[in-house]
Amino acid sequence: MNKWLGIIIFITVIILLLFIPFKSTLVFYEKNTDNIAAYIPLKSGEMFQIIFVHSIHLTDVTEKYELIKDNQIKQSEMIFSDFGIGMPYEVKEHEKIFYEDGFYHLINMDNRFDSMKIRNGKTVSKHRFVWNEGNKEHKIKFNDYFEPGAWFTVKHDNLSMLDLWKEVKIHE
Repeated sequence: MNKWLGIIIFITVIILLLFIPFKSTLVFYEKNTDNIAAYIPLKSGEMFQIIFVHSIHLTDVTEKYELIKDNQIKQSEMIFSDFGIGMPYEVKEHEKIFYEDGFYHLINMDNRFDSMKIRNGKTVSKHRFVWNEGNKEHKIKFNDYFEPGAWFTVKHDNLSMLDLWKEVKIHE
């Protein structure tokens, strides 16, 4: 009897490990669905950047984010070289802006999101994703994982072992 109880407990633990979401990740969901397009293992406190070429100015814009508790994403900084359409037009009370080496740095931002809608550029498709793993910085091109013009909902979410095995992990 003890042998069968041990086997049942072992199988139950394996099933739970496969299906219970436990791994903190940044997930790219296709459009407005629950279909995972790709993910990257990141946890609260870790930062990432999205760099894109502004479709009018044709200059790089860097947005810096941090994963925070309650599965939120916090935008903390924006770096850009030109003002205009789609760029910040005011500085909030707690934010600061300065100009250095040809770029404006808008810092101390505290924009929090449960999710973000992101489109991989279609006309100017040069989005990049940057993150740190240990002391090493990694960078990938969105086009290596996503079709130009594709829409995504990006969330700080937990994935199960089964999701981690079957979905596309972003890596350098």
